[in-house]
Amino acid sequence: MGEKGFGTAQGQRSLRRGVFVSFAVSCSVVALAVLVALSVFYQSATLDDARGMLSRECAVVATAVDDAGSSAGEIDALSSMDFGEERVTLVAPDGSVLYDSQVDAASLENHADRPEISEAYQTGEGESDRDSDTLGYVSLYHARRLPTGDVVRLGLDRSSVGRIVGQDLVLIAIVVACLVVVAWFVSRVIASRLVKPILEIDPESDDAKAPYVELEPLVSRLNEQHHDLVERMDQVQSADDMRREFTANVTHELKTPIAAISGASELIRDGIVRPEDIPNFAGRIYDDAQRLSALVSDILTLSKLDETERTRDRQLFGSVEPIDLLSVATDVCQRYEQRAREAGVRLKLDGVSTTIRGNARLLDELVGNLVSNAIRYNRKGGSVFVWVLPQDGKPCVRVSDTGIGIPEEDQAKVFERFYRVDKGRSRERGGTGLGLAIVKHAAAFHDATIDLKSELGKGTQITVTFP
Repeated sequence: MGEKGFGTAQGQRSLRRGVFVSFAVSCSVVALAVLVALSVFYQSATLDDARGMLSRECAVVATAVDDAGSSAGEIDALSSMDFGEERVTLVAPDGSVLYDSQVDAASLENHADRPEISEAYQTGEGESDRDSDTLGYVSLYHARRLPTGDVVRLGLDRSSVGRIVGQDLVLIAIVVACLVVVAWFVSRVIASRLVKPILEIDPESDDAKAPYVELEPLVSRLNEQHHDLVERMDQVQSADDMRREFTANVTHELKTPIAAISGASELIRDGIVRPEDIPNFAGRIYDDAQRLSALVSDILTLSKLDETERTRDRQLFGSVEPIDLLSVATDVCQRYEQRAREAGVRLKLDGVSTTIRGNARLLDELVGNLVSNAIRYNRKGGSVFVWVLPQDGKPCVRVSDTGIGIPEEDQAKVFERFYRVDKGRSRERGGTGLGLAIVKHAAAFHDATIDLKSELGKGTQITVTFP
Protein backbone atom coordinates (compact mmCIF):
# COMPACT_ATOMS: atom_id res chain seq x y z
CA MET A 1 0.00 0.00 0.00
CA GLY A 2 1.05 3.61 -0.43
CA GLU A 3 1.99 6.26 2.10
CA LYS A 4 -1.61 6.71 3.17
CA GLY A 5 -2.19 3.01 3.70
CA PHE A 6 -1.13 0.74 6.49
CA GLY A 7 1.48 -1.34 4.64
CA THR A 8 4.91 -1.77 6.23
CA ALA A 9 8.14 -3.48 5.39
CA GLN A 10 8.39 -7.11 6.44
CA GLY A 11 9.18 -7.46 10.13
CA GLN A 12 8.35 -3.85 10.96
CA ARG A 13 5.50 -2.68 13.17
CA SER A 14 3.22 0.16 12.05
CA LEU A 15 2.23 2.73 14.67
CA ARG A 16 -0.71 3.80 12.53
CA ARG A 17 -1.90 0.21 12.15
CA GLY A 18 -1.46 -0.41 15.87
CA VAL A 19 -3.46 2.68 16.82
CA PHE A 20 -6.15 1.83 14.24
CA VAL A 21 -6.54 -1.78 15.39
CA SER A 22 -6.56 -0.75 19.05
CA PHE A 23 -9.27 1.85 18.51
CA ALA A 24 -11.37 -0.39 16.26
CA VAL A 25 -11.23 -3.41 18.58
CA SER A 26 -11.83 -1.25 21.65
CA CYS A 27 -14.87 0.43 20.08
CA SER A 28 -16.28 -2.93 18.96
CA VAL A 29 -15.79 -4.52 22.39
CA VAL A 30 -17.32 -1.50 24.11
CA ALA A 31 -20.29 -1.58 21.71
CA LEU A 32 -20.91 -5.26 22.38
CA ALA A 33 -20.55 -4.76 26.14
CA VAL A 34 -23.02 -1.87 26.02
CA LEU A 35 -25.53 -4.02 24.14
CA VAL A 36 -25.22 -6.82 26.68
CA ALA A 37 -25.53 -4.34 29.56
CA LEU A 38 -28.61 -2.81 27.99
CA SER A 39 -30.12 -6.27 27.59
CA VAL A 40 -29.48 -7.00 31.27
CA PHE A 41 -30.91 -3.64 32.26
CA TYR A 42 -33.93 -4.20 30.01
CA GLN A 43 -34.61 -7.61 31.57
CA SER A 44 -34.19 -6.23 35.09
CA ALA A 45 -36.62 -3.41 34.40
CA THR A 46 -39.07 -5.77 32.70
CA LEU A 47 -38.96 -8.23 35.59
CA ASP A 48 -39.50 -5.46 38.14
CA ASP A 49 -42.57 -4.27 36.21
CA ALA A 50 -43.86 -7.84 35.90
CA ARG A 51 -43.42 -8.47 39.64
CA GLY A 52 -45.35 -5.34 40.50
CA MET A 53 -48.08 -6.24 38.05
CA LEU A 54 -48.35 -9.81 39.43
CA SER A 55 -48.58 -8.48 42.99
CA ARG A 56 -51.44 -6.14 42.09
CA GLU A 57 -53.31 -8.71 40.02
CA CYS A 58 -52.88 -11.39 42.68
CA ALA A 59 -54.46 -9.03 45.23
CA VAL A 60 -57.37 -8.39 42.81
CA VAL A 61 -57.89 -12.13 42.23
CA ALA A 62 -57.75 -12.85 45.97
CA THR A 63 -60.36 -10.16 46.61
CA ALA A 64 -62.58 -11.62 43.85
CA VAL A 65 -62.66 -15.09 45.40
CA ASP A 66 -62.78 -14.01 49.07
CA ASP A 67 -66.57 -14.49 49.24
CA ALA A 68 -66.53 -18.00 47.73
CA GLY A 69 -66.46 -19.54 51.24
CA SER A 70 -65.06 -22.87 50.06
CA SER A 71 -62.47 -24.38 47.79
CA ALA A 72 -65.15 -25.41 45.30
CA GLY A 73 -66.48 -21.88 45.17
CA GLU A 74 -62.95 -20.56 44.66
CA ILE A 75 -62.41 -22.98 41.77
CA ASP A 76 -65.67 -21.87 40.14
CA ALA A 77 -64.76 -18.23 40.54
CA LEU A 78 -61.30 -18.72 39.06
CA SER A 79 -62.65 -20.79 36.15
CA SER A 80 -64.90 -17.94 35.12
CA MET A 81 -61.99 -15.47 34.78
CA ASP A 82 -59.75 -14.85 31.76
CA PHE A 83 -56.11 -14.50 32.79
CA GLY A 84 -54.56 -14.25 29.32
CA GLU A 85 -50.89 -15.36 29.32
CA GLU A 86 -50.77 -15.49 33.09
CA ARG A 87 -51.06 -18.85 34.86
CA VAL A 88 -53.30 -19.16 37.93
CA THR A 89 -52.94 -21.99 40.39
CA LEU A 90 -55.03 -22.77 43.52
CA VAL A 91 -53.19 -24.83 46.16
CA ALA A 92 -54.81 -26.45 49.21
CA PRO A 93 -53.31 -26.04 52.69
CA ASP A 94 -51.69 -29.46 52.37
CA GLY A 95 -49.93 -28.47 49.12
CA SER A 96 -52.16 -30.40 46.70
CA VAL A 97 -53.09 -28.51 43.52
CA LEU A 98 -56.84 -27.83 43.33
CA TYR A 99 -56.87 -25.78 40.16
CA ASP A 100 -54.49 -24.66 37.35
CA SER A 101 -55.53 -22.46 34.44
CA GLN A 102 -53.08 -24.02 31.95
CA VAL A 103 -52.43 -27.60 33.15
CA ASP A 104 -54.64 -30.43 34.48
CA ALA A 105 -54.43 -30.02 38.28
CA ALA A 106 -54.53 -33.78 38.87
CA SER A 107 -51.28 -34.22 36.96
CA LEU A 108 -49.35 -31.75 39.11
CA GLU A 109 -47.25 -32.77 42.08
CA ASN A 110 -47.56 -31.36 45.57
CA HIS A 111 -46.65 -27.64 45.67
CA ALA A 112 -46.10 -27.24 49.38
CA ASP A 113 -42.32 -26.95 48.87
CA ARG A 114 -42.59 -24.15 46.35
CA PRO A 115 -40.90 -21.06 47.88
CA GLU A 116 -43.74 -18.68 47.12
CA ILE A 117 -46.37 -21.17 48.40
CA SER A 118 -44.43 -21.91 51.59
CA GLU A 119 -43.92 -18.19 52.24
CA ALA A 120 -47.65 -17.50 51.68
CA TYR A 121 -48.61 -20.21 54.22
CA GLN A 122 -46.39 -18.51 56.79
CA THR A 123 -46.82 -14.77 56.14
CA GLY A 124 -49.91 -14.58 53.97
CA GLU A 125 -48.02 -13.56 50.84
CA GLY A 126 -44.94 -14.77 48.93
CA GLU A 127 -43.08 -14.50 45.66
CA SER A 128 -40.17 -16.14 43.80
CA ASP A 129 -38.34 -16.24 40.45
CA ARG A 130 -37.14 -19.41 38.74
CA ASP A 131 -34.98 -19.70 35.61
CA SER A 132 -35.63 -22.25 32.92
CA ASP A 133 -32.30 -23.20 31.34
CA THR A 134 -33.96 -25.29 28.63
CA LEU A 135 -36.71 -22.86 27.61
CA GLY A 136 -34.75 -19.65 28.14
CA TYR A 137 -37.46 -18.13 30.36
CA VAL A 138 -37.65 -16.56 33.81
CA SER A 139 -40.83 -17.65 35.63
CA LEU A 140 -42.23 -15.09 38.09
CA TYR A 141 -44.64 -16.19 40.83
CA HIS A 142 -46.74 -14.30 43.39
CA ALA A 143 -48.95 -16.12 45.92
CA ARG A 144 -51.56 -14.94 48.47
CA ARG A 145 -53.34 -16.92 51.20
CA LEU A 146 -57.13 -16.90 51.12
CA PRO A 147 -59.51 -16.94 54.14
CA THR A 148 -60.16 -20.66 53.52
CA GLY A 149 -56.44 -21.42 53.99
CA ASP A 150 -56.01 -22.13 50.30
CA VAL A 151 -53.29 -20.22 48.38
CA VAL A 152 -53.89 -18.58 45.02
CA ARG A 153 -50.79 -18.14 42.90
CA LEU A 154 -50.24 -16.13 39.68
CA GLY A 155 -47.31 -17.00 37.40
CA LEU A 156 -45.83 -15.21 34.37
CA ASP A 157 -42.97 -16.18 32.05
CA ARG A 158 -40.57 -13.52 30.82
CA SER A 159 -37.67 -13.98 28.39
CA SER A 160 -34.20 -14.24 29.98
CA VAL A 161 -31.22 -12.18 28.85
CA GLY A 162 -30.02 -15.03 26.66
CA ARG A 163 -33.45 -15.33 25.04
CA ILE A 164 -33.68 -11.57 24.54
CA VAL A 165 -30.27 -11.55 22.89
CA GLY A 166 -31.15 -14.64 20.89
CA GLN A 167 -34.43 -13.17 19.68
CA ASP A 168 -32.70 -9.96 18.59
CA LEU A 169 -29.49 -11.63 17.38
CA VAL A 170 -29.84 -10.41 13.80
CA LEU A 171 -30.57 -6.87 14.95
CA ILE A 172 -27.65 -6.96 17.37
CA ALA A 173 -25.36 -8.30 14.63
CA ILE A 174 -26.43 -5.46 12.33
CA VAL A 175 -25.88 -2.87 15.05
CA VAL A 176 -22.47 -4.31 15.92
CA ALA A 177 -21.49 -4.42 12.25
CA CYS A 178 -22.52 -0.77 11.84
CA LEU A 179 -20.55 0.16 14.96
CA VAL A 180 -17.50 -1.72 13.67
CA VAL A 181 -17.69 0.13 10.35
CA VAL A 182 -18.07 3.46 12.13
CA ALA A 183 -15.24 2.52 14.50
CA TRP A 184 -13.08 1.57 11.49
CA PHE A 185 -13.52 4.98 9.86
CA VAL A 186 -13.19 6.89 13.13
CA SER A 187 -10.14 4.88 14.18
CA ARG A 188 -8.53 5.44 10.79
CA VAL A 189 -9.03 9.20 11.07
CA ILE A 190 -7.80 9.29 14.68
CA ALA A 191 -4.77 7.11 13.87
CA SER A 192 -3.84 9.33 10.91
CA ARG A 193 -4.19 12.48 12.99
CA LEU A 194 -2.11 11.02 15.81
CA VAL A 195 0.65 9.78 13.50
CA LYS A 196 0.75 12.80 11.15
CA PRO A 197 2.63 15.13 13.59
CA ILE A 198 5.20 12.36 14.13
CA LEU A 199 5.72 11.94 10.38
CA GLU A 200 6.17 15.73 10.08
CA ILE A 201 9.21 15.70 12.39
CA ASP A 202 12.10 16.89 10.23
CA PRO A 203 15.11 14.62 10.86
CA GLU A 204 17.35 17.06 8.98
CA SER A 205 16.65 19.88 11.41
CA ASP A 206 18.58 20.41 14.62
CA ASP A 207 15.65 22.35 16.09
CA ALA A 208 12.75 19.92 15.57
CA LYS A 209 9.81 20.21 17.98
CA ALA A 210 8.21 17.21 19.68
CA PRO A 211 4.48 17.00 18.81
CA TYR A 212 3.82 15.07 22.03
CA VAL A 213 5.38 15.28 25.49
CA GLU A 214 6.18 11.55 25.37
CA LEU A 215 8.33 12.10 22.25
CA GLU A 216 10.37 14.95 23.76
CA PRO A 217 13.35 12.73 24.78
CA LEU A 218 13.45 11.12 21.33
CA VAL A 219 13.24 14.42 19.42
CA SER A 220 15.83 16.01 21.72
CA ARG A 221 18.15 13.09 21.02
CA LEU A 222 17.59 13.44 17.28
CA ASN A 223 18.39 17.16 17.49
CA GLU A 224 21.59 16.41 19.43
CA GLN A 225 22.64 13.72 16.97
CA HIS A 226 21.96 16.02 14.01
CA HIS A 227 23.95 18.80 15.67
CA ASP A 228 26.82 16.38 16.38
CA LEU A 229 26.68 15.10 12.79
CA VAL A 230 26.84 18.64 11.38
CA GLU A 231 29.78 19.44 13.67
CA ARG A 232 31.60 16.28 12.62
CA MET A 233 30.97 17.03 8.96
CA ASP A 234 32.32 20.54 9.49
CA GLN A 235 35.34 19.09 11.27
CA VAL A 236 35.91 16.62 8.45
CA GLN A 237 35.58 19.42 5.92
CA SER A 238 37.92 21.64 7.94
CA ALA A 239 40.41 18.80 8.28
CA ASP A 240 40.22 18.16 4.55
CA ASP A 241 40.70 21.84 3.79
CA MET A 242 43.61 21.95 6.25
CA ARG A 243 45.15 18.88 4.68
CA ARG A 244 44.98 20.39 1.19
CA GLU A 245 46.34 23.71 2.42
CA PHE A 246 49.09 21.94 4.37
CA THR A 247 50.05 19.88 1.32
CA ALA A 248 50.18 23.00 -0.85
CA ASN A 249 52.27 24.86 1.74
CA VAL A 250 54.64 21.94 2.23
CA THR A 251 55.11 21.66 -1.53
CA HIS A 252 55.80 25.36 -1.77
CA GLU A 253 58.16 25.42 1.21
CA LEU A 254 60.11 22.40 -0.07
CA LYS A 255 60.47 23.79 -3.56
CA THR A 256 62.24 26.94 -2.38
CA PRO A 257 65.33 25.36 -0.77
CA ILE A 258 65.42 22.58 -3.35
CA ALA A 259 65.42 25.13 -6.17
CA ALA A 260 68.19 27.11 -4.44
CA ILE A 261 70.30 23.98 -3.87
CA SER A 262 69.70 22.80 -7.43
CA GLY A 263 70.55 26.18 -8.95
CA ALA A 264 73.73 26.71 -6.95
CA SER A 265 75.01 23.19 -7.51
CA GLU A 266 74.25 23.43 -11.24
CA LEU A 267 76.31 26.62 -11.52
CA ILE A 268 79.21 24.96 -9.72
CA ARG A 269 78.92 21.83 -11.87
CA ASP A 270 78.99 23.81 -15.14
CA GLY A 271 82.06 25.78 -14.01
CA ILE A 272 80.28 29.10 -14.24
CA VAL A 273 81.15 30.05 -10.66
CA ARG A 274 84.54 31.58 -10.12
CA PRO A 275 86.80 29.61 -7.79
CA GLU A 276 86.80 32.34 -5.18
CA ASP A 277 82.94 32.31 -5.10
CA ILE A 278 82.61 28.55 -4.60
CA PRO A 279 82.75 28.74 -0.76
CA ASN A 280 79.93 31.31 -0.85
CA PHE A 281 77.77 29.05 -3.06
CA ALA A 282 78.64 26.03 -0.93
CA GLY A 283 77.51 27.98 2.14
CA ARG A 284 74.19 28.74 0.47
CA ILE A 285 73.74 25.10 -0.42
CA TYR A 286 74.55 24.12 3.15
CA ASP A 287 72.11 26.69 4.62
CA ASP A 288 69.29 25.61 2.29
CA ALA A 289 70.02 21.94 3.02
CA GLN A 290 69.82 22.69 6.75
CA ARG A 291 66.58 24.55 6.22
CA LEU A 292 65.25 21.63 4.15
CA SER A 293 66.29 19.18 6.87
CA ALA A 294 64.61 21.28 9.58
CA LEU A 295 61.46 21.55 7.49
CA VAL A 296 61.29 17.80 6.91
CA SER A 297 61.94 17.18 10.61
CA ASP A 298 59.14 19.55 11.65
CA ILE A 299 56.74 18.00 9.12
CA LEU A 300 57.47 14.52 10.47
CA THR A 301 57.01 15.74 14.06
CA LEU A 302 53.65 17.33 13.22
CA SER A 303 52.53 14.21 11.36
CA LYS A 304 53.30 12.06 14.40
CA LEU A 305 51.51 14.56 16.66
CA ASP A 306 48.46 14.42 14.37
CA GLU A 307 48.53 10.63 14.47
CA THR A 308 48.86 10.69 18.27
CA GLU A 309 45.80 12.95 18.59
CA ARG A 310 43.84 10.79 16.16
CA THR A 311 44.66 7.42 17.76
CA ARG A 312 45.15 8.64 21.36
CA ASP A 313 48.37 6.60 21.35
CA ARG A 314 51.12 8.52 23.13
CA GLN A 315 53.64 5.74 22.64
CA LEU A 316 54.45 7.04 19.12
CA PHE A 317 56.94 9.43 20.75
CA GLY A 318 58.25 6.92 23.24
CA SER A 319 57.67 6.64 26.95
CA VAL A 320 56.15 9.28 29.24
CA GLU A 321 58.27 9.78 32.33
CA PRO A 322 59.06 12.33 35.05
CA ILE A 323 60.84 15.33 33.45
CA ASP A 324 62.37 18.38 35.13
CA LEU A 325 61.15 21.44 33.21
CA LEU A 326 64.01 23.57 34.51
CA SER A 327 66.52 21.02 33.18
CA VAL A 328 64.82 21.06 29.75
CA ALA A 329 64.83 24.87 29.66
CA THR A 330 68.50 24.94 30.70
CA ASP A 331 69.50 22.62 27.84
CA VAL A 332 67.52 24.71 25.35
CA CYS A 333 69.04 28.01 26.54
CA GLN A 334 72.56 26.59 26.35
CA ARG A 335 71.89 25.37 22.82
CA TYR A 336 70.52 28.75 21.65
CA GLU A 337 72.96 30.97 23.55
CA GLN A 338 75.33 31.33 20.56
CA ARG A 339 72.44 32.17 18.20
CA ALA A 340 71.20 34.80 20.66
CA ARG A 341 74.66 36.44 20.81
CA GLU A 342 74.87 36.48 17.01
CA ALA A 343 71.44 38.18 16.89
CA GLY A 344 72.46 40.73 19.51
CA VAL A 345 69.88 39.44 21.97
CA ARG A 346 70.42 38.75 25.67
CA LEU A 347 69.05 35.32 26.76
CA LYS A 348 68.29 34.84 30.46
CA LEU A 349 66.87 31.82 32.36
CA ASP A 350 65.40 31.78 35.85
CA GLY A 351 63.11 29.49 37.85
CA VAL A 352 62.89 26.51 40.14
CA SER A 353 63.12 22.79 39.58
CA THR A 354 59.64 21.57 38.56
CA THR A 355 58.89 17.96 37.65
CA ILE A 356 56.04 16.82 35.42
CA ARG A 357 55.23 13.61 33.58
CA GLY A 358 55.91 14.07 29.90
CA ASN A 359 57.93 13.27 26.81
CA ALA A 360 61.45 14.70 26.88
CA ARG A 361 61.73 15.16 23.11
CA LEU A 362 58.40 17.01 22.79
CA LEU A 363 59.11 19.24 25.80
CA ASP A 364 62.49 20.13 24.27
CA GLU A 365 60.74 20.93 20.94
CA LEU A 366 58.14 23.04 22.77
CA VAL A 367 60.61 25.18 24.75
CA GLY A 368 63.10 25.26 21.87
CA ASN A 369 60.57 26.64 19.37
CA LEU A 370 59.41 29.30 21.84
CA VAL A 371 62.99 30.43 22.50
CA SER A 372 63.92 30.26 18.81
CA ASN A 373 60.95 32.45 17.83
CA ALA A 374 61.67 34.90 20.65
CA ILE A 375 65.25 35.33 19.35
CA ARG A 376 64.28 35.40 15.66
CA TYR A 377 61.59 38.09 15.99
CA ASN A 378 63.49 40.26 18.46
CA ARG A 379 65.57 43.36 17.83
CA LYS A 380 69.28 44.03 18.37
CA GLY A 381 69.88 44.84 22.00
CA GLY A 382 66.64 43.08 22.97
CA SER A 383 66.15 40.40 25.59
CA VAL A 384 64.56 36.96 25.91
CA PHE A 385 63.51 35.78 29.37
CA VAL A 386 62.73 32.15 30.17
CA TRP A 387 61.02 31.30 33.46
CA VAL A 388 60.17 27.90 34.93
CA LEU A 389 57.95 28.36 37.97
CA PRO A 390 54.66 27.25 39.47
CA GLN A 391 51.63 29.44 38.86
CA ASP A 392 48.45 28.92 40.93
CA GLY A 393 49.97 25.63 42.05
CA LYS A 394 50.53 24.40 38.48
CA PRO A 395 53.88 23.98 36.67
CA CYS A 396 54.43 26.39 33.82
CA VAL A 397 57.06 27.60 31.34
CA ARG A 398 57.01 31.25 30.25
CA VAL A 399 59.05 32.78 27.43
CA SER A 400 58.87 36.53 26.90
CA ASP A 401 60.76 38.85 24.59
CA THR A 402 61.18 42.54 23.81
CA GLY A 403 60.75 42.01 20.09
CA ILE A 404 58.46 43.30 17.36
CA GLY A 405 55.23 41.93 18.89
CA ILE A 406 52.19 40.46 17.15
CA PRO A 407 49.20 42.50 15.91
CA GLU A 408 46.00 41.72 17.84
CA GLU A 409 44.19 40.49 14.73
CA ASP A 410 46.96 37.93 14.07
CA GLN A 411 47.35 36.56 17.61
CA ALA A 412 44.68 33.85 17.17
CA LYS A 413 46.34 32.60 13.95
CA VAL A 414 50.02 32.40 14.86
CA PHE A 415 49.70 28.76 15.97
CA GLU A 416 48.45 27.71 12.52
CA ARG A 417 50.83 25.86 10.25
CA PHE A 418 52.94 28.02 7.92
CA TYR A 419 51.20 31.17 9.17
CA ARG A 420 53.53 34.16 9.21
CA VAL A 421 52.65 37.60 10.51
CA ASP A 422 55.14 39.38 8.24
CA LYS A 423 55.12 37.19 5.14
CA GLY A 424 57.53 39.48 3.29
CA ARG A 425 60.36 39.27 5.83
CA SER A 426 59.69 35.90 7.46
CA ARG A 427 61.90 33.98 5.05
CA GLU A 428 64.75 36.41 5.70
CA ARG A 429 64.45 35.64 9.42
CA GLY A 430 64.57 31.88 8.78
CA GLY A 431 62.39 29.26 10.37
CA THR A 432 60.02 26.75 8.84
CA GLY A 433 56.71 28.36 9.80
CA LEU A 434 55.80 25.24 11.82
CA GLY A 435 57.41 26.11 15.19
CA LEU A 436 54.31 27.45 16.98
CA ALA A 437 52.13 24.74 15.42
CA ILE A 438 54.43 22.17 17.04
CA VAL A 439 54.21 24.11 20.33
CA LYS A 440 50.40 23.96 20.15
CA HIS A 441 50.27 20.20 19.53
CA ALA A 442 53.04 19.40 21.99
CA ALA A 443 51.10 21.32 24.67
CA ALA A 444 47.94 19.36 23.78
CA PHE A 445 49.95 16.13 24.07
CA HIS A 446 50.68 17.06 27.70
CA ASP A 447 47.13 18.41 28.35
CA ALA A 448 48.67 21.85 28.83
CA THR A 449 47.16 25.26 28.03
CA ILE A 450 48.78 28.15 26.14
CA ASP A 451 48.32 31.82 26.99
CA LEU A 452 49.65 34.47 24.57
CA LYS A 453 50.01 38.15 25.38
CA SER A 454 51.58 40.51 22.87
CA GLU A 455 51.76 44.20 22.09
CA LEU A 456 52.93 45.47 18.75
CA GLY A 457 56.41 47.00 19.01
CA LYS A 458 56.86 45.99 22.67
CA GLY A 459 57.18 42.23 22.69
CA THR A 460 55.42 38.92 23.26
CA GLN A 461 54.88 36.64 26.24
CA ILE A 462 53.76 32.99 25.88
CA THR A 463 52.97 30.89 28.94
CA VAL A 464 52.44 27.12 28.82
CA THR A 465 50.69 25.79 31.93
CA PHE A 466 50.74 22.06 32.69
CA PRO A 467 48.09 20.23 34.73
